[in-house]
Amino acid sequence: MARKLIIDLDPGIGDAVAAVLAMLDPELDVLALTATAGSVRANVATRNLHGIVAQIDPPKWPRIGSAQREAGVFHDELAESLNGPTGLGDLEIVAPEPHHRHESSKVLIDIVRANPHQVTLLTLGPLTNVAAACERAPDFLSLLAGLVCLGGSVAEGGDITRAAERNIFLAAEAARIVLASPEAKTLIPLDATNKAVMTFERFNRIAAGHTRAALFLAQLLPFYFRAHHQFLGMEGIRIREVMALAAAARPNLVHLTPLEVDVELTGELTRGMTVFERRTRSTGKANAAVALEADTQGIVDYMTQLLA
Repeated sequence: MARKLIIDLDPGIGDAVAAVLAMLDPELDVLALTATAGSVRANVATRNLHGIVAQIDPPKWPRIGSAQREAGVFHDELAESLNGPTGLGDLEIVAPEPHHRHESSKVLIDIVRANPHQVTLLTLGPLTNVAAACERAPDFLSLLAGLVCLGGSVAEGGDITRAAERNIFLAAEAARIVLASPEAKTLIPLDATNKAVMTFERFNRIAAGHTRAALFLAQLLPFYFRAHHQFLGMEGIRIREVMALAAAARPNLVHLTPLEVDVELTGELTRGMTVFERRTRSTGKANAAVALEADTQGIVDYMTQLLA
């Protein structure tokens, strides 16, 4: 039976790629895509999400949740440079205006309560919606079958600041509510995702396909390649969101270490830093399974096979 999945995302090119792959994966039943602010503002995230689903037109359309809250006031110039001002590079997305918008946190609660202990929630952006769901429904996390969060850093330092990873930093209080909770969760930090890179040669194989998804990504990803080259000096693109999807869909592709994690809120230089208990003599209890290593080749293969 297909694994029931909800993806909470802030699309962004990387998030768009992961959403497309999830809708293609025959082993996943994508019940909902819920928008959150992060790489783009709340209204843009919602619009992009409607546009992505319309472009792919999957046999079963997931429910779509609308972002209501902004992730923060910090302007992330690198994220805008990598994703373009609209979040989807230079792609013009025409999306129908929904008649009725449903707030993301309410969509999360409704679906999880209708399917207790059956739904895996994958988060690719700031944890704003998940924290809001916890405030509305204190039993929310305990009703999930699994929670996989893209974010944080163990030993790599940060990407938005010297100490903090973007998804955690942009909604640090929300991240602390979710990550410091005792419920089981999987965390996919920079330590693993920085190693997952797709080359232009691999992309050319994808671009040769004639499915709606392959054609959509063939329009979307060239901007991402150019931006990675211009702003990061890379000859490929990081596919961190695809790794997080793989952790939910193909758990054998990531290698997990149990650790206790919390989020720093008050440090002048360290706000948003994920702090892990790594002392061998600690009496603390691990509250997360953390991906420190992954089968990066297997993750690239997972992506290309779905698009073949």
